[in-house]
Amino acid sequence: MIQSGNIMKKLLLILLIGTFAFAKVDYAQNMPSFDNPRNWLIRVNDSNTEKLNHIINAVNNVLKGYPEEALHIEIVFYANGIRAARKDYNKKILRRIKSLMVYDTIRFVVCKNTMDTMGWKKNEFIGGVDYVQIGIAEAIERIADGWIDVSPY
Repeated sequence: MIQSGNIMKKLLLILLIGTFAFAKVDYAQNMPSFDNPRNWLIRVNDSNTEKLNHIINAVNNVLKGYPEEALHIEIVFYANGIRAARKDYNKKILRRIKSLMVYDTIRFVVCKNTMDTMGWKKNEFIGGVDYVQIGIAEAIERIADGWIDVSPY
């Protein structure tokens, strides 16, 4: 009896994975396009590896649901979150961040105020990031411009 219960659980899991793997996104408004992209802001203010992995997983999942040219993502690192963009941070997460840098529609931004407070220099951060003076102000301006502010954790 226990054996058949385990088999049923495995079959159900396979069915659910198969369903989600081929799931179609139903868009709330007009379908996003090059002329009408979705603009997604992600604020990173924590360097917790579990949260960062979750963010990266969410970005990868969303990239599967939208045509690349129809989605712009800006990831703003500020406060303790800028540690995740340093060259000496967790190597696995840095590889995953760098793998997202191949997309022209994803921008990574680091807060210079936090850098100054910590006494860190630009050469201590991974290449490919942009810098703004005030990370949280960058986030506020994106939100004011209509960007979708959804934290995936």
